[in-house]
This record gives sequence, structure tokens and C-alpha cells, in this order.
Amino acid sequence: MQQRVSFITLAVSDLERSRAFYVDGLGWQPIFAGDDVLMFPVADKVILSLWSVEGFTAEIGEAPASGVAPITLSHNLVTPAEVDDVLAEAALLGAPVSPGVQREWGGYSGYFTDPDGFRWEIAVNPGETGDFVLPS
Repeated sequence: MQQRVSFITLAVSDLERSRAFYVDGLGWQPIFAGDDVLMFPVADKVILSLWSVEGFTAEIGEAPASGVAPITLSHNLVTPAEVDDVLAEAALLGAPVSPGVQREWGGYSGYFTDPDGFRWEIAVNPGETGDFVLPS
């Protein structure tokens, strides 16, 4: 198997609420919108899929776990000011936000939580890792 990820799928409890947050609020444009799924191109050959819990359960064969998901999604930027701007945008949409702070590991990051409790890290990563994840 090649070392790559093609889709990241999140089960969401209310697809219309997620549409309002991601499309109407953040301005993201789906590549596909179905009755129970929204798909967003988020990187070269990578799609973030928001799938209704019902559709997810039917496909997988069991319901997703509830509670805080043990995962974060990260959106990396070039400057701390850009991080603060995205966190402010999320706060205006009603998302819970942890402000950006300078981290011990050398970066700068903060978090917001989407309507289903998925946490987004908004960050500046220093060095080669930061260079690798930023768009060209």
C-alpha cells in the first residue's frame, strides 16, 4: 500500500448544520454534495468528507463512537496573524475557540471546534515540517 491518504471522513449528526458552518460560514466549496454527504477538496488529491451519521452507519455497519474524537485536523498558515484571523472567523460563526499561543515546540497555534465537536488546529509550524505542509 502506498503511503498516502485520499479521504478523511467525519460522521456528522446534522449535515445541514455542517453545510451552514463550512459552506455558508467558512466559504468552502464542495466538489460533491449528495443527500447525506458533502465532499471538499482540501489538498492535492485529498478530500474531506462530511457524512451523515445515518449514511456512515449504513456503510460501515456500526454507529460511530460518541464523545470527544481523539483526532485533530490541522490547517497550517505562514504567520501567527493569519492564525488569529482564522480563529476570529470561526468565533464569529459561534465555534468554541482556544486562542493562538506560542508553543514550546516552536510553533504558534490555537483551536476551534466545529458543530460536531471535531477540533481544528490552526497553526504555524516552524522548519521543514511547516514548509512541507504549506501549499506551493
